[in-house]
Amino acid sequence: MPVLTYREALNQALREELERDPNVLLIGEDIGAFEGAYKVTAGLLSTFGPKRVRDTPIAEEGFVGAGVGAAMVGLRPVIEIMTINFILVAMDQIVNNAAKMHHMFGGAVSVPLVIRAPGGGGHQLAAQHSQSLEVWFAHVPGLKVLAPATPADAKGLLKTAIRDDNPVMFIENLALYNTRGEVPAGEHLVPIGRADVKRAGRDVTIVAHSRMTLLALEAAERLARDGISAEVVDLRSLRPLDRATVVASVRRTNRAVLVEEGWPTFGVTAELAATISSEAFDDLDAPVERVGGAEVPMPYAKVLERRAMPSVDDIVRAVYRTRGRA
Repeated sequence: MPVLTYREALNQALREELERDPNVLLIGEDIGAFEGAYKVTAGLLSTFGPKRVRDTPIAEEGFVGAGVGAAMVGLRPVIEIMTINFILVAMDQIVNNAAKMHHMFGGAVSVPLVIRAPGGGGHQLAAQHSQSLEVWFAHVPGLKVLAPATPADAKGLLKTAIRDDNPVMFIENLALYNTRGEVPAGEHLVPIGRADVKRAGRDVTIVAHSRMTLLALEAAERLARDGISAEVVDLRSLRPLDRATVVASVRRTNRAVLVEEGWPTFGVTAELAATISSEAFDDLDAPVERVGGAEVPMPYAKVLERRAMPSVDDIVRAVYRTRGRA
């Protein structure tokens, strides 16, 4: 099986879907001649031309709105936002238009739109450019929200998202673009709304998504050296959320550590903790532990930025707390 980087897997998915369906087109800042800020769209303009790979002005509200309109009349736009931090000026188009049109028109109109947006911290980009905002969109009925952790899932979920008749937020993480993994060649689809057990275990369940899945797997390796068998569940999809897989895992292991890069208050881990409390309370041998980013605007200084972000050490310590160890 070919080994690709995360960005190469995304590029492959876009290329295959552009070839498969003439209604698919790409829209975004610098995605054409410059080949994207992170080179995800490399080579696509030269192959498919400017009608299907469309550079835009620096006007997120405008080109997201154009994408919503194009989707409503039968096209399948894939919009790239250069960073999720720039998406704030387009929130009205996403939350009030893309997410609601199908329902407000009684099902007569669909919005088959994908919005790709990288986020996350760790690059010394400071408070306005280091945010993990995927939970904002997971809060909104009418949107689907995906956050893959591996190149294979990135390719498979992006292809599935492009074929979906609903608006999909496809959240990437800057720190994942150079990560490598095996990716099936050709047709490879990953279902939306299904979590994946990335590592089986018996003593504790660690639930994560996006880049935090990789940290969870690293933590599981360290814990194994101490005789603790950790199961790692990768959510992959935040809306719809695969509660059943998470609950089944916790019922097997009797302990849960929930991890997200974003701020944990009202976050993904809060929702998971509520689900476990409701559906697996009697199976727990210890309180649910949560690991998230420090609730501060992201510092610029590297040493402070590192302290503000979840680490493997944080996950390991949380697992030890579920076992009554400091």
